[in-house]
Amino acid sequence: MTYLIGASGAQQPAGERFKALLARPDILRLPGAHNGLAAVQAKAAGFDALYLSGAAMSASMGLPDLGVITVEDVCFFIRQAARASGLPVLVDGDTGYGEALNVMHMTRCFEEAGAGAVHIEDQILPKKCGHLNDKRLASADDMAAKVAAAAKARRHLYIIARTDAAANEGMDGAVARAQKYLAAGADAIFPEALTSAEMFREFARRVQAPLLANMTEFGRTPFFTAQEFQDMGCKMVIWPVSSLRVAAKAQEELYAAIARDGSTQAMLPRMQTRAELYTTIGYHEFEALDQSIAASVAP
Repeated sequence: MTYLIGASGAQQPAGERFKALLARPDILRLPGAHNGLAAVQAKAAGFDALYLSGAAMSASMGLPDLGVITVEDVCFFIRQAARASGLPVLVDGDTGYGEALNVMHMTRCFEEAGAGAVHIEDQILPKKCGHLNDKRLASADDMAAKVAAAAKARRHLYIIARTDAAANEGMDGAVARAQKYLAAGADAIFPEALTSAEMFREFARRVQAPLLANMTEFGRTPFFTAQEFQDMGCKMVIWPVSSLRVAAKAQEELYAAIARDGSTQAMLPRMQTRAELYTTIGYHEFEALDQSIAASVAP
């Protein structure tokens, strides 16, 4: 109900709220929320900010994470998550959807949709998941120009520069790129696909900026807890596709049950009830608000 009867139009911009969360001493935990319902559930679990993964958005549309989706596709997801939760959302901006002018357009569109932060990566199209092999990188200068474009276009959006260079150029290359991106106007750095605690610690020691860690399942980074990432020097951590993976597995099992049994009865114990869903999405609060507005008033 936040966008109907919650905070007023004078609410602090999402980028400023995101930055304020980073001023707190503990690491900022950002679970992936692949749609509005997931965003509501993440907020109910106690999280203060959310993450929108390009891989999760693409998969939600039945597409691979190869830079296929557009700025407007992403804004559709941003509006869902920001409206439903009222929380600042960090958004995967892939490669910026083009060159400098495209990045500026993306920055303004994401802000207007309600995003609090964005990360842009230094791959070239067709981009790949950061934990796959044979990624192709843009030049450091080209990526720095995109970061500078985003910084010039933003009103409040928090800008994170992602580098995938560790796999191709080693730690020295990744650190050099990070420093160039910070000089271009990035607020923070996302060193993707680091493979050990020692690499995280070294990167944090050599790059004096807030760092974002990616705790994706089935990837190159070992499993670490939020506290462990904090101890390594990271300021933010995302679990980008976890919500989608759990939901997709459950849906797969549901459809198999219907195909096998011709019924959903065996799946009932795994379903959210109607009452639980209505509570989650605030159904009765919306209904009461409508009745309070539409009710006739006698003269």
